Amino acid sequence: MSGIIPRSKAKGTDFCIAGENIYIIRSDLGCYMQTSDLTKGSDISIFSLHPACKDGDHYLGGEDDSFYIIKGNNYCRFTNLTTHSDAEVYSLHPNCRGGDHYFTAFGKFYIIFQEKGTYRRTTDMNTDSHAEEHNLHPDCRNGLYYWGNLLKPQCRDQNDLFKHIFPFFHRFFFLKPASEWGVQFCSTTDLSKDLNKDLSKDLSKNELYQIFSGNPKVFSVHPDVVNFLPGGLSVTKGPAFGIWENIKTISNDSNTPVTWTKKINKKVGWNKEQMTQITHNWKIALSVSIGPGALAKLITNVQFSFSLEYGGSHVSTEKESSNEMKEEEEQLSLQLKPKESVYLWQYRMGLGEEPVLFCRDLKITSDPNPPTEVPLPLTQSRKHIRML
Repeated sequence: MSGIIPRSKAKGTDFCIAGENIYIIRSDLGCYMQTSDLTKGSDISIFSLHPACKDGDHYLGGEDDSFYIIKGNNYCRFTNLTTHSDAEVYSLHPNCRGGDHYFTAFGKFYIIFQEKGTYRRTTDMNTDSHAEEHNLHPDCRNGLYYWGNLLKPQCRDQNDLFKHIFPFFHRFFFLKPASEWGVQFCSTTDLSKDLNKDLSKDLSKNELYQIFSGNPKVFSVHPDVVNFLPGGLSVTKGPAFGIWENIKTISNDSNTPVTWTKKINKKVGWNKEQMTQITHNWKIALSVSIGPGALAKLITNVQFSFSLEYGGSHVSTEKESSNEMKEEEEQLSLQLKPKESVYLWQYRMGLGEEPVLFCRDLKITSDPNPPTEVPLPLTQSRKHIRML
């Protein structure tokens, strides 16, 4: 099935946790999503991304609600993705460069090297202090994105244990490739075989047994969150399609030439009803300069630009009408030969089975079969579309 584009193919896109919230950064949209729960889609808010925070190679969250962005061999620490405030820049230690994924958990930085099948753990990416390298468990090697919990809550008693530790104990997370079960992420305490003992040493064997017993490790991502992920619309709505629709057939059944002159009606623009479903549970912050409808169109435009592998059509729709769908009249005058028929075609694009964009141009042919060419420009590579 179509699926989510991995971080390696979506520069400027990443997951991280800061404080009690999960953040999904989309540089190509110029914004990021904040939510308290990926499985419930709780408290979803969309904020603008500061220009200095765009196009990062990796994004990490810090224990003090701070953020880190890695660009090349340097990283920047700051406190707000919208304002890029209190920025501090450091160089990455040579041992910490070239990782496929970076995230933080329990005061340490984790760097995953997927091809090597290893990960590095350090308390400081600038000095590589207290560094350790471990083999990555085979079940943890195929993640599209990685992130981790930062703090373990304090528990007063055994009852409090289940309420507070249970959601946090599995604190390494990675997004799985989409399957017949949709978009899911894994939660584990065991990136390698030796971690459980180290990270659970303050819990009794009885407590550990109760936590691990029957505890699910695979979770489904809520559709409202999936819609924001690159390639997500192909999962929630279906893969993109582009087809020629026959909107009128004109025939001359007589034995003499005729001139056919008439006005025809055609739909042009975006299907607002379909578009608003994408963002209907999102709270759009005032810092974002466009509304829900425009944001939905932008996300759909980007989805159309993706390759077929990720549910796109590999075409650019940026120059098409950005207005809400409406009926338009067009005057046509045609010379028809005796017994001749002509066919009027309009190109439309959609997701799954629902059309969302009706292109303005028409094509007239004498062939009853749809045209084969695509009237929209192909995307050579996915361009970053700036919201702000």
